[in-house]
Amino acid sequence: MKQTLKMLLIIATFFFLTPYLATASSYPAKMGVKLGNGVTNLVTGMAEIPKNIMIANKSDGPAYAATAGVMTGLLHMLGRTLCGATDLITFMIPTKPIVRPNYVWQNFKQETTYGGAWELLP
Repeated sequence: MKQTLKMLLIIATFFFLTPYLATASSYPAKMGVKLGNGVTNLVTGMAEIPKNIMIANKSDGPAYAATAGVMTGLLHMLGRTLCGATDLITFMIPTKPIVRPNYVWQNFKQETTYGGAWELLP
């Protein structure tokens, strides 16, 4: 009788704690995603220069791409690199990425935007 009662108590405890364990395991996953996002943006920030040259060339022509496209690329390179460093330093706090798109190679034809700093992930 005592063995059965112990086993039922263990099973009931397991069922009551399962939802909490499931949410606890997602926290390390969110930290890992933010850490990977930070390292990737820190390393690949320089790819913003050719990306913005291509965007400026398609929209306004080669002369504009050679001047404003390069300058815009340099600014976005600095922004993506600094956001990557911020994500790397604060990876313990699972927030949404500051840079959109998350990686430089995602949607290569879209200009980089910034926003949503410190919005916690659901």
